[in-house]
Order: sequence, then structure tokens, then C-alpha cells
Amino acid sequence: MIPYGKQNISREDVDAVVRVLQSDFITQGPVLPRFEAAIAHHCGAVHCVAVNNATSALHISLLSLGVGPGDRVWTVPITFVATANAVLHCGADVDFVDICPDTFNMDIGGLERKLAQARADGAPLPKVVVPVHLTGRSCEMAAIADLSGEYGFRVLEDASHAIGGHYDGTPIGACAHSDLCVFSFHPVKIMTTGEGGAITTNDPGLARKLSVLRSHGITRDPQEMERHDGPWHYEQHCLGYNYRMTEMQAALGLSQLTRLDRFVAQRRRLAGRYDVRLEGSRYLLPSPDTPAFGSSWHLYVVRLPQGSPPLERLHLVEKLRSGGIGVNVHYIPVYRHPHYRRMGFSAADFPASESYYDRAVSLPLFYDMTERQQDEVVACLLEPQGFQTIF
Repeated sequence: MIPYGKQNISREDVDAVVRVLQSDFITQGPVLPRFEAAIAHHCGAVHCVAVNNATSALHISLLSLGVGPGDRVWTVPITFVATANAVLHCGADVDFVDICPDTFNMDIGGLERKLAQARADGAPLPKVVVPVHLTGRSCEMAAIADLSGEYGFRVLEDASHAIGGHYDGTPIGACAHSDLCVFSFHPVKIMTTGEGGAITTNDPGLARKLSVLRSHGITRDPQEMERHDGPWHYEQHCLGYNYRMTEMQAALGLSQLTRLDRFVAQRRRLAGRYDVRLEGSRYLLPSPDTPAFGSSWHLYVVRLPQGSPPLERLHLVEKLRSGGIGVNVHYIPVYRHPHYRRMGFSAADFPASESYYDRAVSLPLFYDMTERQQDEVVACLLEPQGFQTIF
């Protein structure tokens, strides 16, 4: 089976983890701050706070921005459910902005119209907007920041797909147009810590809140304590969580980070190779990189033509999987899930997301993918297709 994504683990990665296992610290040790500093430096941000996964990162990022009951947060429907779930975990309400049909990211015109309509109707405006950098390509962050200034919302980037990408010449994660940026280090992402996530920010106050929230709401800083009984003393100042990253995860991440540029360059090369081999086919290809938008190419998504028979995508996926090619679909629109359907969302309000979901297929793309494997994917994709299901 050719998977749609796969981690690359080197001898150096294994040795880095083993060194931690043989050290005095396997959690809360010296490697984690080194990893955080390295991520911040790579992204051009001032601060980084690492956690156990990106879902936790989204959750405490929203909490650090003061999101709670009665607040609204807007994001896009084409994302993993964790983006929206994090909002609900804060006790807030989530709403969606449709995507741009070409980039699959938040539609800036749609966001602007939705904000203007909410203001005209006297409806609540969002406290936070969460643009999602789907497939590794940045959203139009400068435009979102302009709207943030006009309408007063904060900006949290969900860059779970996008470490190693660039926007307008700046690394994604620099927070040049946002308050916070979240990365995922799940094994199928660009780099991995097994499971893990990180948050970058340029705001020292937010960084401190995040550090406390990830560790039970506890501080050990005497200057923050109401009393200080001795060197053992600590205080819980808020209801926090056990979202800490281990030393083993941090060691793996620190080792992986040394190869991040190589990972992205290879993914970009393979994406370009797909472009060449699928040019002129019936499939719609993803938007190419430009000087302003440099994707990390977490995913390579093709779409069937508009007006394709309703079952064609299903048959295509079945054919490819039966041939040992692990294609996937990213993602089911969040509002289609039963939990969100019960909230009253209507698919008719998100035509671009509906069109995308009905026609999208994610092709295999990973660092160790060989040209022979890629040619096998392309050959199977371009075979004439019947409509006989394998089930």
C-alpha cells in the first residue's frame, strides 16, 4: 500500500530519543525549551509553547484570547473537526465562513460580507477568527488582519498543515498578521514528534498564559504567587490542563527540525512532478506556489470536474485503494457531522465547501515517496474509469 502520508524517522532521530531515555529527565527537562526556542527561531517568532497535540494547542490558544461562554469564533468548514471542537470546549459558539474555490482556504470576500452583515443586523461579531492553512498553503493573512482591525476580532492561525511554508516572504508562524499560530506534529504532517503541537506568538503575555494553561494552571514563579512557603511551593491560579509535551517528543522534534527544509523541498518537488504528469488531464490541480504563497505541501488535492456523476469520486477512491494506493479525502465539512448538524447548520450556506467535498481526492505525498510510486499513482489515476464498485 502506498500511504497518503508517512513519517520519515532517521537514525539521528532514534539516537536523540534514546539519549533522553538514558538521561535524568523524560518529562519537564532541558530539551523542551530548546525545541521551543528552535521552532520560534525557525518561524521568526518571539515565543513558542509546545504541547501534546495540536488540538490542545487550539484549545488553550482560544482560552488565552479570553474565549468563553457567550463568545463566537468563526473558522472554515473544510478542516479537521478539532478546529471547531476547540471552540466548543471553551463553551463558545462556532460559525463558519465558506472557502475560496481555488485555494480551499477562507474566502476573504465571504468573510468581509459576513462581518458586514452581522454588524448591519446588530448580531454578535466574532471574538476570534481562525483561518486554516489547508494543505500547507497560507490564507491571505494581510487581508484578514485588515478586517481584524476594522471589526475588532483576534486572529488565531490553524497552521497544522503548514510548518515550513511561507507567506509574503515570511515563514508561516511568524505571526506577522495574527496573535497566535498553531502547528501539528502528527506523524503524517511535515515533521513529527509522534503526537505533538506548538503555538507561536510575539505576545509575552499570551505566551505566559499558554505556559500556565498547559500545566494545570500552575505557576512556580515566586513573583506570581500570592504567598511563598519555600522552594517547593507552587500555586494554581486558573483551571488548566495536562497538555505538556514530553522530553522524548521534544527530542524527536528537535532532530526532525534540522531536516524540515529538506522535507518541504522534496514535497514541493513531488508536487511539481504531479503537476507535470497530470497536466491536461480531466482533474483540476491545486493552486501552484507563487512568490507570495509558498506551500509546505502537506497534501496534494485533485478535484473531479464540476458536474461529475455523483458516485464518480467514490468509485475512483475504491479503484485506487483496491490498487494499493491510499488516497483519502480532506475533509468532510464540519457541519455535515451529526454533532454539528444538530446545531442547525445548512449545507446550502456553504456552496464552495460542498462543491469541494463532493469532488476532492488527496493523493499520496510524503518525503520518502519514490518517483516509481508516484508514477504508479498517476497511471492508476489516469486509467479509464468504469462505475463498478468493489464492495
